[in-house]
Amino acid sequence: MPDVPRAPPEMRRGLNFIDTQVQSPPYLLPPVEWNVAFQDESREIASEYKGGLGKYAVLSPDPDVSQVDPTLTFDYPATAAPASSLSHQALPPIQGILPESYDDPPNIIFEPPREQQQPHNPHHHHHTHSATESTFSSNTLQGTPYGNSENGLNGEEEQREYLNNQEEVLFMQVFVEEVGLWMDSMDPMKHFSRLLPFHSLKEPMLLNAFLACGARHLTLVNPTYHEDKALHYYDTATRWLLKSLQNPNRDTVICATTAVILNVYEIMSERALQRMNHIAGARALIKECGWNARSTGIGAACFWLNVGMELLSCLHFNWQVAWDPDDWGLDMDFAREQENGKEEVWTYRMVYIVAKVANFRASIPRFSESSPREEQIRLQKRYEQWTKLKQMMDSWNENIPRTMHPMAYLYPYQTTSKSAFPEVWLIKRTTIIARLFYHTAMVLLAQINPVMSIDTEEMGEMQKQHANLICGIVAHVKDRGVASVALRSLAIAAEALTVRREQEEVLQIFEKISKETGWRISFVFKELKEKWCWDEARPQPPPQPPQQIPNSAMLHSTATLQPYQYQTQTPMSTQPITLQPQPSTGPPSGGRPPSGILNPMLATADFSMPKHPYQTVYVPPNSLTPQAQFNY
Repeated sequence: MPDVPRAPPEMRRGLNFIDTQVQSPPYLLPPVEWNVAFQDESREIASEYKGGLGKYAVLSPDPDVSQVDPTLTFDYPATAAPASSLSHQALPPIQGILPESYDDPPNIIFEPPREQQQPHNPHHHHHTHSATESTFSSNTLQGTPYGNSENGLNGEEEQREYLNNQEEVLFMQVFVEEVGLWMDSMDPMKHFSRLLPFHSLKEPMLLNAFLACGARHLTLVNPTYHEDKALHYYDTATRWLLKSLQNPNRDTVICATTAVILNVYEIMSERALQRMNHIAGARALIKECGWNARSTGIGAACFWLNVGMELLSCLHFNWQVAWDPDDWGLDMDFAREQENGKEEVWTYRMVYIVAKVANFRASIPRFSESSPREEQIRLQKRYEQWTKLKQMMDSWNENIPRTMHPMAYLYPYQTTSKSAFPEVWLIKRTTIIARLFYHTAMVLLAQINPVMSIDTEEMGEMQKQHANLICGIVAHVKDRGVASVALRSLAIAAEALTVRREQEEVLQIFEKISKETGWRISFVFKELKEKWCWDEARPQPPPQPPQQIPNSAMLHSTATLQPYQYQTQTPMSTQPITLQPQPSTGPPSGGRPPSGILNPMLATADFSMPKHPYQTVYVPPNSLTPQAQFNY
């Protein structure tokens, strides 16, 4: 066939009427009643980027609206309502960056959430935290179809022999040496700091989660580093994770591990409650994998890190842990595992006991029974429960291996540090964690004895002795890997101090830890001074005995630790606390989660529940990934 000359380019422009498709219009559902509420978080999101907030015009104050800082994290009124009336109270939706629909477009992974899409304004340029582009948009991931690869996402960057980017090397080093240090505090295999970084070389979302945490830590300790880099890696890892959750053939182990690490990032970032996107998701994915106290390898590492962070948060908020300790599957037979080298097993047992103590404290009745007889029966049951917990604590301390007892103990006058507290030398990191939890629980038990007030000599001495040992351990410890638990324990112990010299040294310890870790804990100074009734005009204030039913205040952000949310506890706070110091103007107009309830952040953290996490993207997996294939 002879060649047919083609028309020049200028003649081929215009519409192509040859390939025309005609389809029927989609069927519209009949109108129904809808109640739609919109919440504009664009300013809050833009404020996390350098110069982002400056792109917005100044808002004029609205006299009819209460002035509440939307970035405030967890706080609560000093006098909480009864737990029974608030235990099912709904919290703000934890959506954050989750989009409303998750199609599979050819060029991008996710469309921005519809509620964050703004009309185009040529004078404003927005950086949306959850959109496909962030400050470092040149590395935006490209969407890929699902395949049979290990994690369901294909790409040239999946397999890497080693890190060869200076920035990535720096952030990974910071993660391994600083963040992974405390994440592995109860893990004998040190998965997060020694094993998983190598596995992340072939798992992009795992690698980006590590880099996000490393970059975030640098922003906390070094003001020359801005959060934009950390946000970029966090956004990237989250998009990979959400994409994987739509794939029924996904790698469930990598997804759960990534969610746990991203939850740690959110805790480090001191995010507002509404923007903690992975706190419930990490727990749900852990349960999906079937991980519990009987798990080994990476499953055990994720499980104990996750329940440890929840425990610290519950100690702070005076909540009950959402995952009942009796359902963990932990072996509590103290006649086993008594040999040296099993310290982690005994640390897990102490975490279990402290969780039971936290539940007991959070379930303190708010009202008396209708009749004196019923009140006496309830009081007797409560005292029996308290006695059982106290016996478990004593039995634990008597049966632990010798390596979990102090190697040395020096009275204050014997030390060269001029400390007001004794020097308690514990050798292994997990031993330090266990002993801090032990002494913390003993202080709390002294405060919540149902039949003996803290004013009695026995309970007062019990509180003073264990508070003094907590201060002695933290004052002399040099291991930064125990700082998260140390801060929580120290704040609880500090409530019981009555000597001015000891109080001043505790504040110095807080300052030292804050400089080393970058955690935002300066607000605790004001809270402790209020608790101690410090008056600068008087050199020595009169001691104030602690109340029997303490409230909690944040010092471990999320938490704890807050879970690990870099926070400790100030049990008898009289004003709402946030992660950053705020003027004391009384409780905010917007309600905060009350004390005494089941942990509301994790109450629905199970994919079997109707309002489970990742609701708009989650697809049940066809099968669970065998953990053994990673040799971890």
